[in-house]
Formats: sequence, structure tokens, C-alpha cells
Amino acid sequence: MFAHNKRLQYTVRVEQPNPGLANLMLEQFGGPQGELAAACRYFTQALAEDDPGRKDMLFDIATEELSHLEVIGNIVVMLNKGARGRLAEGVDQAAELYRNITGAGNDSHVTQVLYGGGAPLVNSAGVPWSAAYIDTIGEPTADLRSNIAAEARAKIVYERLINLTDDPGVKEALGFLMTREVAHQKSFEKALYSIEPNFPPGKLPGDPQYADVYFNMSQGPGEERGPWNQGGKWQYVSDPRQQMAVDGGTGEAEVKLPKDELATVQQMAARTASNPDADPLTGAELGMRPNGRNNGAAPDMPL
Repeated sequence: MFAHNKRLQYTVRVEQPNPGLANLMLEQFGGPQGELAAACRYFTQALAEDDPGRKDMLFDIATEELSHLEVIGNIVVMLNKGARGRLAEGVDQAAELYRNITGAGNDSHVTQVLYGGGAPLVNSAGVPWSAAYIDTIGEPTADLRSNIAAEARAKIVYERLINLTDDPGVKEALGFLMTREVAHQKSFEKALYSIEPNFPPGKLPGDPQYADVYFNMSQGPGEERGPWNQGGKWQYVSDPRQQMAVDGGTGEAEVKLPKDELATVQQMAARTASNPDADPLTGAELGMRPNGRNNGAAPDMPL
């Protein structure tokens, strides 16, 4: 059950309207790293979670993300206030109104015209929100890592938005939202490491003969060694001959077919086989053959 409180989690103070900035803010409203995607990701994870501690945490954070969606939505609407009124009431001449919503790099005309300066569930490019943004796979050790990464990406988007505005009230609100992403990362990391063991994700261990092998498959200038591929925990394989058929097999794809299917496959292979000794005259060659006509004209063909 949800109960809505009309007071925001953080007060929104906008110094002056700015439709272009409002359009950019939509990235955190209806974008892939935005607050609705986060709320839906954690809410659906909470529904399926069996661990009571993680379930409670996921419901808490999912609900907070909805409150962040409300903060961002209010920022968008406040930044659009003036332009929304002018557009709705037609107080400007057509040319001046068009200049206001498209000038100076302002690309908010799509959201202004289609959505009346509101807060639509689209990203800053006008792409509608999609449930495809939710990448839950139903395994806590994998989902918590994905959640940590999602919070990190959202933090970076907030940093970029903060750098795009001089409005002190907007900066403060965005700074709060960015900081809460950090807090959520901490909660998810603590929850992840409270699962012992938590690596590799899932139940099955990796095959020990391959789990600690680093294949140096991109060779040439710029190769580097570091903790990701050197030290006592890594077997470094650089010889290309040792990177093929590492299982000891032929390295070729094989399938065992029933006799009737094998006969059919062989029949098809014989029917579609190429003749390596053939030298057919092709349409491309006919088109290139000089014939005394203009370049590109059809060649003389026998009747």
C-alpha cells in the first residue's frame, strides 16, 4: 500500500524558467538511468526477494526513488512554467514563440509542443520510457551488482546535470539526489557482501582450469599488464596457438545427426556445392565490358 505525502523529500527552488534545462532534466525522469527505472527495478526485485533484510531494503529504496522521481518532475515543471504559459495562451507572436522554444541551442520544442511543458516519461532526446531499462535477472548476487552499477551511472548523470546549470536551487536539489545515489550504492554493497560467498554470482563455481586464465587476445602496441592479468592469481596466455581449442578438442563445430537427417544434409550440400574450376561470366562483368556505348549503358545482348 502506498500513501502519498504532498511535501517533497527535498525542497525545489528554481531561480528562473529554463525550458532547455528542463528538457535535459528529463534524462533522470524517463531515461534509462533515471528515477522511474530505479524505482521499478528495486520494487520488482523486492517482490521476488526471499531474504527479509534485503526485501525490506529494496522496498525502502524503491519507494525513495519514487520520491526522487517527484523531485525531478517538479524541477522539470518549474523550469517550464513560463514557457508553458506563453505557449498555452499564445501571448507571443508565432515567430517569437518559436524562437523562444528553439533558440540558443534549446531543443525543448518537442516536449513543449507535445506535452505542454509538463514532465513526460521520456528521456532528454524524447525517447519514451521503456521497461527494457529494467535488467533484473532474479539472482541477488547478480542483481545487487547491477544495482550498484545503476546507482553509479545515475550519479554520473547527476554530476553532468549539475555542471549544466548555474541555478543555485536546482544545483542544491540535484546535489541531494546525487548524494542519495551514493548512499544507495553503500546499502547495496553491504547487502552484497553480507552474502557469503557472493562470487562468482549464482550457485555453480567456475571451472578451475579456466577460471584463473587471462587470454591476451588483443596483441600489439598498447599492451599493458596489471592486477587484472598478472600476479599469482592469474595464468597469462599470450601464445595464439594456446588460445585455440583450449578444451583439447579439434576446435571445430560438430553435431551427431540421425542417418536420415545426415543423408538429407549431404544431399543439400551436394546440390549447393560450388565448382572451384568454374569461371562464370557474371552480370557485374557484363556491366564493365566496353561496348561502345555510354558508360553504364546496358551491353549488347543476343536475342
